[in-house]
Amino acid sequence: MIEEELQAIPKMKFSEHYKKMWPYVKPYWFRALLAVLISIPIGALDSVVALALKPYMDIVLIDKSQASPVYIPLLIVAFTSLQGFLNYFATYLNAWVGTKIDQDLKRSLYKKLLYLEPSYFDTHSSGFVLQRFGNDSSVACTGLLDNLKLFVSRFFSSVGLICVLIYNSWQLSIIAIVVLFLALLPLASVRRRIKNLVYKSVAENSKIFTNYNEAYSGNKTIAAYNMQDKEYKRFDESMRKVFKISIKMIQKIGWMTPMMHVMVSIGIGGVIGYGSYLIVSGAITSGNFVSFITALVMLYNPIKSLGKNFQAVQVSFLAIERVAEILDVEPSIGDKPNAKELQGIKKAIEYKNVSFEYTEGTPVLKDVSFSVKPGMRVAFVGNSGGGKSTLVNLLPRFYEVSQGGIYIDGTDIRDYKLKSLRDNIAVVFQDNFLFTGTIRDNIMIGKPDATPQEVEKAIKMAYLEDFVNELEKGLDTDIGERGTLLSGGQRQRLAIARAFLKDSQIVVLDEATSALDNKAEAIVQKAIDNLMKDRTVFVIAHRLSTVQNADMIMVVNDGEIVEHGSHEELLKLENGAYKALYNAQFKNKQK
Repeated sequence: MIEEELQAIPKMKFSEHYKKMWPYVKPYWFRALLAVLISIPIGALDSVVALALKPYMDIVLIDKSQASPVYIPLLIVAFTSLQGFLNYFATYLNAWVGTKIDQDLKRSLYKKLLYLEPSYFDTHSSGFVLQRFGNDSSVACTGLLDNLKLFVSRFFSSVGLICVLIYNSWQLSIIAIVVLFLALLPLASVRRRIKNLVYKSVAENSKIFTNYNEAYSGNKTIAAYNMQDKEYKRFDESMRKVFKISIKMIQKIGWMTPMMHVMVSIGIGGVIGYGSYLIVSGAITSGNFVSFITALVMLYNPIKSLGKNFQAVQVSFLAIERVAEILDVEPSIGDKPNAKELQGIKKAIEYKNVSFEYTEGTPVLKDVSFSVKPGMRVAFVGNSGGGKSTLVNLLPRFYEVSQGGIYIDGTDIRDYKLKSLRDNIAVVFQDNFLFTGTIRDNIMIGKPDATPQEVEKAIKMAYLEDFVNELEKGLDTDIGERGTLLSGGQRQRLAIARAFLKDSQIVVLDEATSALDNKAEAIVQKAIDNLMKDRTVFVIAHRLSTVQNADMIMVVNDGEIVEHGSHEELLKLENGAYKALYNAQFKNKQK
């Protein structure tokens, strides 16, 4: 899986990723630039202390002819105070800009996530989504700006300190600069060394996010089947892989920091040795030497940890690339340039030679054709996995047909605007998703601008009235995450209420009662009966008792419609598939 992801990494030019990021930086470019510019004097002021030591050493400690000039300590205090203030201001600006860009990126990524087709979520785990749509933008923005400030200040600190070195002794400066160059040379290979490891780390951390999500959402199943040990082993395996990746990262680039320590010590040792000779020969003064050594130590000390900081910058750059990849993702289902508004159904809904496959080479539907007139109730029954749900999922374009087409009033549904198509379809699933909030919030999803009277009617038609009236807060009762505080029947009736409030001409009922007990099913069925009045209805059901009154029943097996007709007509077929299903269920009830 991880290897596949690595192979799928787009070979995009370095600059193309950052062009995509510019629209997010543009609104804040002045503040971002100001933060960078402020980092210049922050770094450059490092040289003041080193430079001030030369006159101090020559006048006070060597010549001993006079006391230290008052301006030297005052300048050091003044410049250091200024440096501290500028450092605070730059940190504040970086945090402000980084958070703003991060939030704008997250908004764009979340909006893109909301418009992606269901097939995207079929092939990507929740951990992947959390990592790539949430965490990467924070790594890209916050980490990059913090380290950019650090690098800019250190760069100009280095420039200033090198000037101090050259001013005090050009001979010693040659040694110092050559050693500095050799110490920094390995940084050029950091990106190449860590790229694949960073992607592997992201993939494994995505699995860990998925583990947490499954532990939360599947807690009852884990408890019921005593899966704690099994789930822990999965989590532990991912943690071990993350550990191995971290160790490989250390093996590839961890040697840079100690190597820089060694190079720095060589540089300092060389300078001390040759500097002693220059002092004795009179080429430089003791003040020159002390100022030089101070500047050299101030230059070299940050270099020792620069490898780690540079690694963090490269991780941020790679996060930017991953964010750019996600921004490049376009929904495969969308509007054509001249798409039309669907204004309701007047003639018919037609499936013409429809074929579909989730995985290439594995057909789920095979050349299916049928027509439904407005106001008809059509039921799909058959063996599990036969393609019933897929048939109705193609109507609101949750997926696109592979071959053939679906037509409403003679127009391919792909020629209608997606929003208008889905506005005309209300779907009640077997397991309806309820959002965190109140009963009112979840019902009004069907029509956000609904009047209190419309909401009240929807509740009444869904047989929720008695339940709501018993609650202390009524419609404003919090239902918990995913409606965990409601029973299965209550959740279904709430979903029916919001479908009723939507008042769409087409209703899709995807096994809306199959998970309920007989008592709950009876109440929900009454609510469904209200919902189906004067609408075109597509019903998927395992319990044939719920579809006997359908105008047309279609038996779907192995991706094909093997029988169709009314309940009475299908029961008359000898050795018929529907008759076999009916008899099997009837015998089970008799038992």
